[in-house]
Amino acid sequence: MAKIRVTLVKSPIGYAQDQRVTVRMLGLRKMWSSAVHEDTPSIRGMVHKVRHLVRVEAVPEEEATEKP
Repeated sequence: MAKIRVTLVKSPIGYAQDQRVTVRMLGLRKMWSSAVHEDTPSIRGMVHKVRHLVRVEAVPEEEATEKP
């Protein structure tokens, strides 16, 4: 399955509580932190809710399969 990288580019301070919680549930804690997720409808819905706070990009297949 495809993967996407979500990066927090704007602070959630001053936005609604549900948007701040959504950012945390995406695994984003600090500015410019990134998290890689499977491209599922539930993750897409979360990203859509906070689309004004995050940047989304596709992760290349070779990078998605690498193990740290």
